[in-house]
Amino acid sequence: MPIIINLDVLLEKRNMRSNELAEKVGITTANLSILKTGKARAVRFSTLEALCVVLDCQPGDILKYSEEE
Repeated sequence: MPIIINLDVLLEKRNMRSNELAEKVGITTANLSILKTGKARAVRFSTLEALCVVLDCQPGDILKYSEEE
């Protein structure tokens, strides 16, 4: 998949655990795991906004496009 999810990098930079992020964003840890592993087929803008608020970042810090080889 050419969209790369950088949540692990952001969590590490902020010394935060996945379950803490999920609780603050208001999603389940299972759904956060699906998003982190790149298996999600869609992301709601409200979820993306909440992630940006909690992680103090921009959407481009979370999502990256990479051409497939």
